[in-house]
Amino acid sequence: MTRRTVPLPEGLDGLRVDLALSRMLGVSRTAAADLVDSGAVTVDGRRVARSERARAGAVVEVDLEDRSAPPPDQSSYDGPSLRPVFEDADLIVIDKPPGVAVHPSPGWDGPTVTAGLAVMGRQLAAAGAAERLGVVHRLDADTSGLMVLAKSGLAYSRLKEAFRERNVDKRYLALVQGHPDPTSGTIDAPIDRHPSHDARWAVVADGRPSVTHYQTREAFRSATLLDVRLETGRTHQIRVHMAATRHPCVGDLLYGADPVLAATLGVKRQWLHAHELAFDHPRHHREVRVSSEPPPDIAGAIEMLTGAA
Repeated sequence: MTRRTVPLPEGLDGLRVDLALSRMLGVSRTAAADLVDSGAVTVDGRRVARSERARAGAVVEVDLEDRSAPPPDQSSYDGPSLRPVFEDADLIVIDKPPGVAVHPSPGWDGPTVTAGLAVMGRQLAAAGAAERLGVVHRLDADTSGLMVLAKSGLAYSRLKEAFRERNVDKRYLALVQGHPDPTSGTIDAPIDRHPSHDARWAVVADGRPSVTHYQTREAFRSATLLDVRLETGRTHQIRVHMAATRHPCVGDLLYGADPVLAATLGVKRQWLHAHELAFDHPRHHREVRVSSEPPPDIAGAIEMLTGAA
């Protein structure tokens, strides 16, 4: 029998137990609810209902016997190269290519950042779940760009705190359908799992506070290139917020993008790239600021749009 004991993080305070468990374990909300319903979860030593509200600091114990696969093999990596753009003894910032998930998760059998770094000989901080050591934030598998991972325990704890306290500057380029009106603004709309689509997230009244700032960089005939800054960091946040304004990222078929436009521009994933990342170094507190240009698979769409203007 495998049991995991985890104190509930402050960031999950007040959420339903099944939702909090889903985020802690990286499993679907349905799988988390099944664990709770089967009696495999206790909070402060007692069994709970899935609808009970979680409280920060509570001790959560989960029995994973016969419910989880063995730890993933990260001794090999079959994916595009991971390019370090900054590295020292405490952390590494990489330019993540598309088609690579950050860490192993249920339903994903493709390459991962954690496996790629292991093969490159980088040892990440021995903190966090076994399959996501050193991971302090994430990018979607098909979102390219900059992300930081911790190599030391000091970096892990301080970077996690910096993300939690919103002291990290995260900026993206997003090519969206149509022309947002106004051309710059703020989308302040709560996000949670979609009520009927397990793979999607949605703007819902009782979701977690989510704030996205955007500004038009260049407008084309059928699409607009945006500079986007995240104030919060929810799953699929930019994709959900832009879809909610009826301007989904080009190529984002999960959130209603036009497949004809994507095909015309040669875009085979959501056009979304994490192009700037800045934070105070966890040890010496000097600013680390890095940038990255969009990779060829999506940069070509801008060239086509520019030529058609």
